[in-house]
Amino acid sequence: MGVVTGVQGIRWYDLIFIGKETHAGPTPMSQRHDPVQVLLPALQRIYALADDYAPHGRITVGDFTADPGVINTVPGRLTIKLDLRHPDATVLTAMDSAVRTIVQEETTDNGVEGQVNEIWYSPPVSFAPECIAAVKQAVAVTGAQAMNIVSGAGHDAVYLSKAGPTSMIFVPCENGLSHNELENASREDLAAGANVLLHAVLEMANAG
Repeated sequence: MGVVTGVQGIRWYDLIFIGKETHAGPTPMSQRHDPVQVLLPALQRIYALADDYAPHGRITVGDFTADPGVINTVPGRLTIKLDLRHPDATVLTAMDSAVRTIVQEETTDNGVEGQVNEIWYSPPVSFAPECIAAVKQAVAVTGAQAMNIVSGAGHDAVYLSKAGPTSMIFVPCENGLSHNELENASREDLAAGANVLLHAVLEMANAG
């Protein structure tokens, strides 16, 4: 079982690189203001942040949009959807600062403008100690094996925790794959998780 102690923080961005739209044929490489050429080294440095803040740092680029999106045209504008995650708010702030610095440095003196627009922020969440303790007690009662874990994905429990004491229980998924159509958990693990949930609820009810 996973005894979930909290949920990592998430920051979402639009990274915008603005160059100059030109035709692929007549424009020499040396005279282009190509946002794609700027994006490549910028992304290499941004992805390196995951190593800098390992093992919990997460970097994901989920979408690229080139404008005008024509095969024989250097795009005038490139928009990237970026997802940063870390369970420590201080580290997540440092990652945010690093992304802004990288974009600024990579777009300086090359005819491309860079913008970093944060579109959503969900701070890291620590669950209620009494709820976590109840889950651990339930694990002991049922004899299940368990480990503490911070949720990598956002959950409704993030918002429930703002209204009252909250915790979560995770069960193993095949190959560790979750939040995916291929996610698969065995009947035995699901039953074990439900049993832990039952005893955690009883523990909290008796404590009240």
